[in-house]
Amino acid sequence: MTQRPDLFEVIDTTWPAAAQHRAGAFLVREGRGGGKRVSAASAVAPWGESDIDAAIATHKRLGQPALFMIRGDEDALDAALAARGFDVVDPVAMLAAPVAALATERPPPITAFCLWPPLAIMRDLWAGEGIGPGRQAVMDRAPAPKCAVLGRVADRAAGVGFVGIHRGVAMLHGFHVLPELRRKGLARHMLREAAFWASENGADTLSLVVLRENAAALALYLGAGLAEVQGYHYRLAPGAA
Repeated sequence: MTQRPDLFEVIDTTWPAAAQHRAGAFLVREGRGGGKRVSAASAVAPWGESDIDAAIATHKRLGQPALFMIRGDEDALDAALAARGFDVVDPVAMLAAPVAALATERPPPITAFCLWPPLAIMRDLWAGEGIGPGRQAVMDRAPAPKCAVLGRVADRAAGVGFVGIHRGVAMLHGFHVLPELRRKGLARHMLREAAFWASENGADTLSLVVLRENAAALALYLGAGLAEVQGYHYRLAPGAA
């Protein structure tokens, strides 16, 4: 039986950095405006204080703030960065569910579609949510299979998302529904369509990440049948926010 990939591996593959750089015991991602997930350093080997210094220097060379991703079992690294004055930012919940539990009924006609490349209106919806050229470039360089999910309600484009697959696990990124068109069931329709697409492209699990402070989105995903399986947060260099 093929071993299930770790969700951090799924993130790195379906939401890839522009480049990756080894700095001692750390892997430093080069984001080029793609957001924290593709601009953070992660420990990939036993580390020491000199390795932290090397990662910080690599961030500086790349022209991006010194940022570290702290996974659930990395208490020692968390403490070491806290001692240096690094601030906790953006605690994240990682959620997942079997595709079969989500792909139970197709959304109503003309409600949700999966396609690639994205339509211009989809790129406009992302841009309006702050998912601009740097983050859209992440989607463009992600490997196939991948799709963009378009949601429609009230006879207009109202929602958008991106899904990539790695080793049988689909991950949803950049999920957004226009605020004025929420609470109409569109988000659940889009989740179901993403699950059907994932199943049709060889995935048996659908996953996503969501900021813990986004209580409404977290409640939506949990209510739709996803469950929290892991989590992480970042440590950001003092004064870099």
